[in-house]
This record gives sequence, C-alpha cells and structure tokens, in this order.
Amino acid sequence: MNEDRFIPYAHQWIEEDDIAAVAEVLRSDWLTCGPKVAEFERSFASYVGASYAVAVSSGTAALHAAAFAAGIGPGDEVITTPLTFAATANCALYRGGIPVFADIDPRTYNIDPQSIEPRITARTRAIIPVHFAGQPCDLEAIHRLAQRHGLTVIEDAAHALGATYDGRRIGGLSDLTIFSFHPVKQITTGEGGMVTTNAQELYEKLLMFRSHGLTRDAGKWRHPSEPSPWYYEVQFLGYNYRLTDIQAALGISQLKKADRFLARRRVIVSQYNEAFADLPVIITPVEAAKAQSAWHLYVIQLAENAPDSRDKLCRHLKDSGIAANLHYIPLYRHPLYAGLSTRHQAPPGQSPDRRWLQEYPETERYYRRALTLPLFPAMTDADVSRVVEAVEKFF
Repeated sequence: MNEDRFIPYAHQWIEEDDIAAVAEVLRSDWLTCGPKVAEFERSFASYVGASYAVAVSSGTAALHAAAFAAGIGPGDEVITTPLTFAATANCALYRGGIPVFADIDPRTYNIDPQSIEPRITARTRAIIPVHFAGQPCDLEAIHRLAQRHGLTVIEDAAHALGATYDGRRIGGLSDLTIFSFHPVKQITTGEGGMVTTNAQELYEKLLMFRSHGLTRDAGKWRHPSEPSPWYYEVQFLGYNYRLTDIQAALGISQLKKADRFLARRRVIVSQYNEAFADLPVIITPVEAAKAQSAWHLYVIQLAENAPDSRDKLCRHLKDSGIAANLHYIPLYRHPLYAGLSTRHQAPPGQSPDRRWLQEYPETERYYRRALTLPLFPAMTDADVSRVVEAVEKFF
C-alpha cells in the first residue's frame, strides 16, 4: 500500500483508447461542433432512453438551456433543493427567475416532495429535483405534483448517469434532464454537459439556444428570404454553449465504459458499507425503493452524539493524505440567495440560523453531520482499505 499517494475525493479515469479517440479528431478536418458531437448525442440519447439529446459546454450550460426551453422568465419561481451546487439555483437567476428551496428527505438526502407542495404558488413555473450523490429522487411523487399544478420538471442528473428509477434509466423520464461531464462525474469530456428530452419542440429550442439563437432552417425563418446558402436568422438571445468534436470524441469513448465504471463504484460502496457496519457512530448511505444509485458520491453522516467529530475527522483524513469533502453548504446560507426573496430572510429580531432550522430542519441536520469520502472507479482496493483504516483509526 502506497501511504504517500494522495487520494482525492473524486478523479477521472482516462485510458489509452480515450486518448486515441481525441487524437483521431485532432488529425481530422473537424475540431468544433461537428459530426462527433452529433454521434455523441445519438449514443447518449440511446443509452439513457431519451428521444433527443443536446450536447453543451458544461453542466451549468445544460441547466441554463433547460431553464430557457422550459420558458422560465422574470419573476417565475423554481422550486429546488438547497443541497446542491450553485448552478442548480443559478439557472433560474439567469432567466430572471427566483429559486425557492424545499427541505430534504432525511434518508435519501433528496428533495422531499412533501416539502415541495407548500411552496408552490401562482408564480411557480418548474421543479428542479436533484438526484443527489446519484440517488434518484421520488419522481413518481414529483410528477404527480407537477401534473396537478401544471409545472415543468427539469431533473438535475449531474450526479446520476447510469442510475435507474423503477427499472428505467434516468434521462428520459421528465420534461428535461441535464447531465454533467466534469472530470469528477461518471464520464468526462473535460468540461461538458447534455440536456435530454422526449419533446421535439424543446429539442429544437435547445439546439438554437446553444448557438446564439440562430437557425439556418428555412422552415423556421420569420422573415422570408430568397433561397440562399448563406442566409440565417438570430431569433432570440442564445449563447455560445457548443461542445467541440474533440470533447465529444472523448465522451463517446467514455460512454462505452459507463457501465464498467458504475460497476466498480458499486463494489467500492459495498466495501465501505461492510467496513463501517460495526461503527455505530457512522450512518452509511442507502438506496431508496425503486431506485438504483449511480453512486457519484459516498456520503456518511456522523451520529447525533458526535456532531463535533465531522470537522476533526476531515482534518484527520487530510493529514493522512486523503481528501474528504462536504456536499454541500446549503444554498440558502450563501449571501447571494439571502436577499432574493423575503421567504429566504429571517424576520426582524430572529437570527438566520434559527430561521434556517425552522424552514429546513433536515437540511440543517444533514449539514452539521455529513462528510463525503473518496469514491471514483480508478480507486484501487488498497486505496479503499487506506480510507477505511484512517476512519477506523480516528474513532
């Protein structure tokens, strides 16, 4: 066992065939958004069981594009979880909307559908459930709420490539679903993202949005023109969110390994669960009914009687050459979100801590006790043993 090797909390796994796929594109005529992007989109849509897939430059760009396609605009409210990265809430802000946070389920750490409904108002336009750590949300309950109130569902599946809900892969189950290909995710394109949908209308909006709101399709032109090979129209404010063929080639190669990577993640999770079964101070993660997690993260919680141990354990692991992390600081705790809506502010005379505990008791409980341990498919059994031994030594 190499005690000197630093173990990150997550890491990409790049092999020689990945490098060869990228080199092949570098020797070709196409570098930017071209045939490899289209091939990647087709392969990805097939893998997740969606009708359409649109590749973009990042998971954040995917969220922004999905928010646009869903019609989120100024003053619209979007209900999501506070236990996520900032991009999930920011996609509403990019469109002039307002993120509204609901509490989490204490077992799965996902958004609690029972916490969503009281927050729905006449201004609510969409729900963005996040499949936290790769664990699918209770989509059945969320879809019922969305149908009852006429809301769009945008699944944030940045953690969840390969996860299944009720026997079907995440990606073709809601109005829109987004994925991320950052190096810490299940597969990587360096940076990159994808939006999937089963609706052709949404698909066409996404294609234009990622490329400046531009179309060369004569059937969509608003100002009829003489047929010309050079004519195009910019019909709305879009962005340059295109993925390159270089990145897509890496994505195609990585996607072929997605099931192998996921199988390895599951082995590591089993090793952790077995090792920590005899440590009552540690609460290990679970899989919900109907769900198979993609195991993007392995998050433990420390028992209520050991709340101060979390930060000490994190420092101990760092001193042992092991990176632990916290996913996440609840979004309502960040200054950016505190002033967005009165429902995020503490009443006069009441401290924010007390307001947060009243509004989001399960999220606050989680935040005091959670820690993410290393989990990525390139981890060796020796790496896993080293993490386990460091945790056991601490306790």
